[in-house]
Amino acid sequence: MSGTRREVPNDPGRRERILDAALDVVAEQGVHGTTHRRIAARAGVPLGSLTYYFSGIDEILAEAFARLADGMSASYRRTLADARSRDEAEAAVVDLICGPAYATDREMTLIFEMYAYANHDAAVRALARDWVLRSRETLSRHFPDDVCRALDVLVEGWPIHRSFDAAPTDRALVAATVHAIVEGLGGRA
Repeated sequence: MSGTRREVPNDPGRRERILDAALDVVAEQGVHGTTHRRIAARAGVPLGSLTYYFSGIDEILAEAFARLADGMSASYRRTLADARSRDEAEAAVVDLICGPAYATDREMTLIFEMYAYANHDAAVRALARDWVLRSRETLSRHFPDDVCRALDVLVEGWPIHRSFDAAPTDRALVAATVHAIVEGLGGRA
C-alpha cells in the first residue's frame, strides 16, 4: 500500500535536528551536562525520538561530533581550494589560523569537548584520527608530508591558544611562522 505512514517519514528532518541540538547542548553544557532530555527539548522533539533514532547518548554524541568534523573539514578544504601557488596556500593557512575560517568560538568549545570525550570513547577517538588525516590530505595538495604535519599542528594548536589568550593573534607572526615551516621543512622534501 503506497503512501502509508510507515513509508512516509512523519518528520524527515528530525534526526538531523537531534544531532544539531546535541551539538548546541554540548556547546552550552559540556558533554558531562548533555542528556537525552536536554537534547530533545532543544530539538523540539518528543524524548522517545532519541531512542527511536539512536541506541543511546554515546551514539548521539559520536554522530553529532562526526557532523561537526565533516562541516569543519569541508570549510578547511574550501579555504585552501582556490590556492594556485605556494604563497596563496601559505596565505590560506594563515587565514585558517587567524580568522574564523578554521573554527568559531563555539566550534572551538565543541572541539575541546570532542577531544576530551575521545579519551573515553573509541568511536570518537577514531573520528578524531580520521579528521586529522583529512586535514593533512587537504594540505597535501600544496605541501610535502612533513610540512603538512607541522602546519596541521599549527592550524589546530594556535586557535587553541587563541581561545585562552586575551591578546589578539599577531597575523604577521603567524605568517612568518607558516613561511618558516614551509621553507624549513619544504627543502627536505
